[in-house]
Amino acid sequence: MVRGVRGAITVEVNEADHIIVETEHLLSEMIEKNNIIPENVASILISVTDDINDVFPAKAVRKFEGWEYVPIMCMQEIPVVNGLKNCVRVLMTVNTDIEQKQIQHIYLKDAVQLRPDLSSSIDK
Repeated sequence: MVRGVRGAITVEVNEADHIIVETEHLLSEMIEKNNIIPENVASILISVTDDINDVFPAKAVRKFEGWEYVPIMCMQEIPVVNGLKNCVRVLMTVNTDIEQKQIQHIYLKDAVQLRPDLSSSIDK
């Protein structure tokens, strides 16, 4: 079955190294909590708010061994008035036997407010 795994994290500063480290942290949690292996990933979409522009957060995926063939695309979120700032959002499309309600979506730091009903207890 094809499922979407969502995640989001906020970053403190618009600096390449910081953005990559935080995105890597988010991806690690998403991968670990949902037992995702790269061969089962169809694609990854990563969006950022308009205040993040120092680096493509997709570079974080390339730090994971075996993930070099996973298609990734970065894009900018629509600039919603009063929307959450400094946010990286991820949508992984994966093949899995996990039921929809068992998918663990990961929301870290200030991104918890995006989906408090689904947010992980990690790093709140």
